[in-house]
Amino acid sequence: MNSIQKKIWTLAAVVLFIMVAIWITLTYYNQKTQNQYNDILQRYLRMNEVTSTSQQTITNLNNYLLASSRDNLTQLNLSKEKMRKARVDVLELRNEENEFALTNYMNLIDSLVETTDRSLMFQSEKETEESAKAFSEATRISKYISEMTLTLLDTELKTYDRFYRGIIEQSSELKKLGVWLLLLITFLLMLFTYGFSMSITRPVLKLTQAAKELSRGRFDLQIEVESNDEISFLAKMFDRMRININNLISEIQQKAQLENELQQSKLLLQESQLRSLQSQINPHFLFNTLNTLSKKAYLEGSEETSDLLASVAGLLRYNLKRLDRSVTLYDEVNVLRQYIEIQKARFTERMRFVTDIDESCLFIQLPGLTLQPIVENAVIHAVEPNEDGGTIRFRVSDDDERVTIEIEDDGPGMSELKIKQILEEHPMETEGHSTGIGFSNVVRRLRLFYGHDDVIAIESGADQGTKVILTIPKIRGNESYDKAPDRG
Repeated sequence: MNSIQKKIWTLAAVVLFIMVAIWITLTYYNQKTQNQYNDILQRYLRMNEVTSTSQQTITNLNNYLLASSRDNLTQLNLSKEKMRKARVDVLELRNEENEFALTNYMNLIDSLVETTDRSLMFQSEKETEESAKAFSEATRISKYISEMTLTLLDTELKTYDRFYRGIIEQSSELKKLGVWLLLLITFLLMLFTYGFSMSITRPVLKLTQAAKELSRGRFDLQIEVESNDEISFLAKMFDRMRININNLISEIQQKAQLENELQQSKLLLQESQLRSLQSQINPHFLFNTLNTLSKKAYLEGSEETSDLLASVAGLLRYNLKRLDRSVTLYDEVNVLRQYIEIQKARFTERMRFVTDIDESCLFIQLPGLTLQPIVENAVIHAVEPNEDGGTIRFRVSDDDERVTIEIEDDGPGMSELKIKQILEEHPMETEGHSTGIGFSNVVRRLRLFYGHDDVIAIESGADQGTKVILTIPKIRGNESYDKAPDRG
């Protein structure tokens, strides 16, 4: 079976082969032309080196004649050595067209070296006049060398003029060949790509048409794709899926009636549960009864008992609210004070509750029954088990775009494991003593209400107490709270 991957690799191999062939051809031609250019350039540079070296030799000879020092003599000897090396390099440039001129050129080089040596000899023998004559002759020879260099260069230019013109003509022909070759390769690649793409898209179009028919509910049409790659296998699996769906439809129709009967049974069960709830004690009746007892205690002169019953009634009424409704921090603080009054009646002086509340922050919205479960947790763990009781500090402060609420106790603290369980919303065994709302439930509702996890943090350690920090945004979503609640 020919896979799509094989087809893609084949196309890539063909394109790569053509690119490599073109690259090798162009590289070979470019290298050949470059080598020819380098050869010609080297001929010109060698001839020019003879001229510059001869002039340098004359300069160094003059310096030595004026000041016969060891350094000047060393420089002169180096110049002569360069002349001899330049003569050897020029000898390699000999050909049929410049043989005679090149022979005279090398003789001039030999004459220059020889005349230089003669001038040095006269100088060493203190024959100044003869040395000066030799220097003048060397200068004249150097000028002849320069003129002969120009003559040879001119001859070289004429010799290789045909070569330059041939290169230009070859470049023009190569451009034409490149254009035709590019057109041919483009045509062949388009032809090959068309056949390659059709071998893939034709089966895909058939498979797409079959999918459209299935989407219209026609499960009786067989799917046939003529291909020998993965698409053929996909079509077979698609046809098998069609058969399975057709079978499942009949099974679903059979189960639909059973599902309907099950739904009816659920409705009957819910109705039964509703009637069972209606038979229980109505909490509103209990709330009204507590109000009645509060007024009766007040009329009988038991004002503390009356206040306590009123606090219990207010707490009960607040707890009857739906948890999915938001309230203001003002309402939460009020019900928290009622709860503290009830606990103070229980623990008397063992319980100390310290508040520091910024009144300007009480307008923010938060889920109902948020503060009481947290404070209740502090009462259970920090006040109740301690013989001397404990202190709970409640602070509300403004923090720019947020309001910070801190609930701190001086109890035994929490372990890292317990903090992790609370923040990961794992239910705790001690949750829900009076309200039925546990600490983890508060964490979950806060995160759902504000849409992010950093709304609550817990700081604690062994024998270091526990601090719960709520960071409440003043703006939640598209809501903006810019005024305090009506407290009347």
